[in-house]
Amino acid sequence: MALDYVFMTDSDSDLPYHLKEQYDIPVVYMPYALNGKEYFDDLGQMLDHKSYYDAMRAGAVPVTSALNEEAYLEYFDPILKDKDLLFVAFSSKLSCTLQAVYSAREKLLKTYPGRKFVVVDTLSISGPQTLLVLKAHTMYRNGASIEEVADWLENNKMRAQALFVVDDLKYLKRGGRISPMAATVGSMLDLKPVIYEAKDGSLQAIEKIRGRKKAIGFIVDKMLEFEPDPKESPLLILHADSPEDAERARALVAQKLPGADILVENVGPVIGAHCGPGTVALCYIGTKPRNI
Repeated sequence: MALDYVFMTDSDSDLPYHLKEQYDIPVVYMPYALNGKEYFDDLGQMLDHKSYYDAMRAGAVPVTSALNEEAYLEYFDPILKDKDLLFVAFSSKLSCTLQAVYSAREKLLKTYPGRKFVVVDTLSISGPQTLLVLKAHTMYRNGASIEEVADWLENNKMRAQALFVVDDLKYLKRGGRISPMAATVGSMLDLKPVIYEAKDGSLQAIEKIRGRKKAIGFIVDKMLEFEPDPKESPLLILHADSPEDAERARALVAQKLPGADILVENVGPVIGAHCGPGTVALCYIGTKPRNI
């Protein structure tokens, strides 16, 4: 089916590369630096996820940065020459980069006044954004208009949720999300923070669980409390080079939600820079909006 607009997202969605290829979804690649070398998050192609987390374990400190208006103009201009554009973006609460998107949009609509250029701020990042992208892209492939897809995203984005378990507190300390004292005490007590995507689009710690196994069980139980809807969307488990813990989470979910479609994929370098190797995330679309 020939569509009169392009559906696009960014790599902070952690969209699995094989799904990007399968559905031919254009992606804006976000920049980061590792050991003094600049990369773009191309969903694990230029630098595979395991090598990235091995470098972090060896002491490398990745640095993430925002794209500027000029970079977005380079992505968007070739599309708008020929078609309208729907851009599904990661949360405006986690970066200033969406302002550059809006600036590029304003400039391009002056250049192409007959075009539609719709931007959806998902107020999500990583797995929840991917789940929104996959659901909305199904509508797109089935011929829904740019307005219909954008309206669905706006009306349902608060149902996309995630619970993250962080393994090592030093990465949260480095990013300023917890104090050095809290990180030291938490590490001594083997406390594992549970982080939730809040309704304002930020990431918030909602609990600290002692022990990793208990923390993974906690996020599975908390997900059930928030009522996932496996009939509408698959459940997505992401891990930062922690396949054994991801499998433990998958087995627990499969036990409690028999027949649910469960995908296991990787946490990308941008989220990984702030939460560190060993992170496990449980992502889903719930029957209810976020309540925190």
